[in-house]
Amino acid sequence: MLFNKLSIPVMLLAGSLFYLPVFAQEVPTPQQALQNFGIGAEKITQLEHGKIIGYEVSETSQEELAIGMAMILPVALPKIIDYIKRGNLTATESDLIASAPLANNADINSFKKFAFNDKQLDEAKAFLEAEPGDKFNLSKPEIDSLKSLQATLEDADDKTLLKAANQKYREILLQRLLAYRKNGLSGIAPYSRENGKTADPATELRTDATISKAWAHYFPELQQAWLNYPTPLPLNSTEQFLWLNRMVEDRPTAILNHRVMVAGETGGIFISRQFYVGHSYNSSHVVAGGLPYKDGTLVFYSTRSSTDQVAGMASSLKHSIGREQIKKEMIKRLQRLNKDMKRKASAVGQ
Repeated sequence: MLFNKLSIPVMLLAGSLFYLPVFAQEVPTPQQALQNFGIGAEKITQLEHGKIIGYEVSETSQEELAIGMAMILPVALPKIIDYIKRGNLTATESDLIASAPLANNADINSFKKFAFNDKQLDEAKAFLEAEPGDKFNLSKPEIDSLKSLQATLEDADDKTLLKAANQKYREILLQRLLAYRKNGLSGIAPYSRENGKTADPATELRTDATISKAWAHYFPELQQAWLNYPTPLPLNSTEQFLWLNRMVEDRPTAILNHRVMVAGETGGIFISRQFYVGHSYNSSHVVAGGLPYKDGTLVFYSTRSSTDQVAGMASSLKHSIGREQIKKEMIKRLQRLNKDMKRKASAVGQ
């Protein structure tokens, strides 16, 4: 199996709809958005009948999986905004172990709830013994620092090993956060692989941000700030950093996420990048949006995830399998969101 569950939470989809007073940029009409994504008359009819449809998103390398999806929710945009503000989407994150926002003054204590538990002792030990390869996404200096730590834990018991692994991982997460906040994409250290090779999430994320032309056409200032972060974002933007501990391929993994949202009464856009992922894939880039559509809301989003698992021999088959697994998970979460919104509307009407 290529993937168990990739980290594509439904809140990435609807997170685009947070409310802000105004748009500084031009907002596409629903018809323009549908045209931009190559969604023709037949699929528009399917959307209007409540179907979830896919649209093509070009892949930029052998390591990338890309997919776009859209649906129309029979709920007005303000109601979806209210639903999100109440935190109701977090209930759909069945694979989420823990998460927390990261403030501007984040320090090691900001990660105190990130931890391997007693049942994940083997994973913690494997982390302490990490080598170049794809079992863990770590830079050469990070692996070297783990080797130095190992020398001090030669006779340590399991409790001490678990504590040491958790503390070390928190330190790595903090250093990666600080490096990204200081230098943006240039601050992302590559992952060390076997035979002296590396995986470069910084290049992947830069390419993803550059190639996303449809949203860049309507939000050029946002795209440039996103590419050149920490260049200041447009004034009508809000941003959030957070860490997550999520089960991916039945293993806990740390994720560092940067999100930016711009929204108003005429629609919204949300962009997100996972600039550090502990294992299984290298990076993820999401562009999502919501637009009023007749009596409801047109919601669309695309995701690009880069993973070494789909490169090499039988790459075409691996891509097909990977896309299908991602698609199934996205549809399941969209269906759950739609069901929750309808249930809420029904309760209000009683």
